[in-house]
Amino acid sequence: MIEVENLSKRYGIHLAVDEVSFSAQKGEVVGILGPNGAGKTTIMRILTGFMPPSNGTAHIAGFDVMKQSLEARKRVGYLPEQVPVYPDMTVRGYIQFWAELRGIGKPRRHVDAVLERVQLTDRQHSLIRNISKGMRQRLGLAQAIVHNPEVVILDEPTIGIDPQQVIEVRESVRQLGQDHTVLFSTHILSEAEQVCDRVLIINKGRIVAEGKPAELREQLQQGAHLFVLIGGANLAEAQTLLKRVPGVQRVEVQGEGLAVRAKQGIDVRADIADGVMKAGYKLLELRPMAMTLEDIFLDIVGRAN
Repeated sequence: MIEVENLSKRYGIHLAVDEVSFSAQKGEVVGILGPNGAGKTTIMRILTGFMPPSNGTAHIAGFDVMKQSLEARKRVGYLPEQVPVYPDMTVRGYIQFWAELRGIGKPRRHVDAVLERVQLTDRQHSLIRNISKGMRQRLGLAQAIVHNPEVVILDEPTIGIDPQQVIEVRESVRQLGQDHTVLFSTHILSEAEQVCDRVLIINKGRIVAEGKPAELREQLQQGAHLFVLIGGANLAEAQTLLKRVPGVQRVEVQGEGLAVRAKQGIDVRADIADGVMKAGYKLLELRPMAMTLEDIFLDIVGRAN
C-alpha cells in the first residue's frame, strides 16, 4: 500500500529526509519514531501530496504521489498534528462537509457510521468549539477516514490530550489497522509499543532501525542488559568491580542492585561471576533485564549520533 524508495527532502542546505526507503502493507500499523526534528512530519507531508520530495519516489496503492497525485490522494486519509476544524460547525456538520468534499453521494448513513466508529454519536449536534481537545482529535480521525481510504496517515494523534482520551484514540488506531494501512507518527515510545505492528526509528532524516518492537528487543538484548546483586559489597564497591569487567559499557544503580549494560554482542555473564567470586563477594542474583522500546530507541539513536 505504501512504497517509499530513496526519498529525500532538502530545505536549502538542511537535509530533512535522507534517502529513506520503507514499505507498509494492508492491515499494518507502522510507527515512525524519532525525536523532534527527525523528519517524521516531512515524510508524511510528502506522502499526502502537501510537498514534493527533492529526490526519490513514493507510491500510495500503486500511484506515484507526484506524477499521479490526485489518484494517490484519493486513497489517503490524513490527520495532521494540528487538527483543522471549523469551531462554529457542529460535529456532524463538519463530517458531512468532508464527506461531500470527498464526493460521497448521499452521505447521511456513511456519516452515521463514521461518527459511531470514533465514538462521537452522542456529541454530533455539539458545536466544535464546545468539545474537548481529545474529542477534536477523534473528529480529525473521522475526517481522515470518512471516505474509507486505503491508507491512513496520523501525525502525533495523541499529543496534548488527557490519559483517558489517549487510550480512546489508541484503541481507534488499533481498530483502523484491521481494515487500512496505518502510518502512525509519535515520539512517545510506549505508545508505539502498544499500537504498532512494526516501527521505523528515524534520526536526522535517516532510518536507523526497523522491525517489530519484540524483534528489535531480541536483536539488541543478547544478554547485554543484566541485573546484578552482589552480597558482601556496598553499591559503590560493586559498581567499581563490575566496571572493570571486560565488555561492560555502563553500570547504574537499580534498586538494591545494579543494572549492567554490556557492549552489543558480548556476553559478560561468566566474567561477572568469575570477578565477583575472585573478589571474595557472593553473587546473589544475575539475570537478564527486558529491554523496553525506550531502551532500544536510546541505544540506536545514541549509536547513530
